[in-house]
Amino acid sequence: METVTISPKFQVVIPQKIRESMGLKSGEKAGVISFRNRIEFIPIRHVRSLRGYLRGINTAFDREPDRP
Repeated sequence: METVTISPKFQVVIPQKIRESMGLKSGEKAGVISFRNRIEFIPIRHVRSLRGYLRGINTAFDREPDRP
């Protein structure tokens, strides 16, 4: 687990390893939510940038009998 320090202005720096693994860029927007006594940052991405994100996913699965 990475740790960060909260500055006097309540700012944090996302560690480089995490920025690189998530492909974060300077100036990008992120949503912030409080969830079960923790803070979560969620990158806001344009739908177009997600194109091909699920390429190669296994789509073979058994459907319920009442589904086409």
